[in-house]
Amino acid sequence: MNRRVRLPAPVAAIYRAVSEPEALDPRRKFTPDGRLVGAIGQVVAAEALGLTLHRGSYPGNDAFVANADVPDQNDGWPPCLALYDACDRLVVLQVVSPEAADIEYDGPGGPAWAEGGKMGMNGQRVFSLKRLRAIAMRHQGTA
Repeated sequence: MNRRVRLPAPVAAIYRAVSEPEALDPRRKFTPDGRLVGAIGQVVAAEALGLTLHRGSYPGNDAFVANADVPDQNDGWPPCLALYDACDRLVVLQVVSPEAADIEYDGPGGPAWAEGGKMGMNGQRVFSLKRLRAIAMRHQGTA
């Protein structure tokens, strides 16, 4: 179900750079987080899937294609995602090596929103990549 895509050379260099301190102390995770990893995911997804990115800080969605909005998702640590609302199309990537990412989910956002985690006080539904994979399996052909 996953589709592997190559990371652009400058992005691969970032992931190779963080693997060096991990080798010094494998008990620690040195992961790009926050704004950096979100921007990486947006650019890689846009290139791999032919999406057009909105300008930075665009409200609600980060990209669009054929009138479908795509929200921002990234591979934080631990791998999980948070949604504020249902979306037309949900794209979730997971970086699997310094050179590549897997497209874990590329399909309608409705099933993920409906079957996602309990809504938190901030209005988000947070759930694991494992749960998203189970949702995708139940909705094969739509994701």
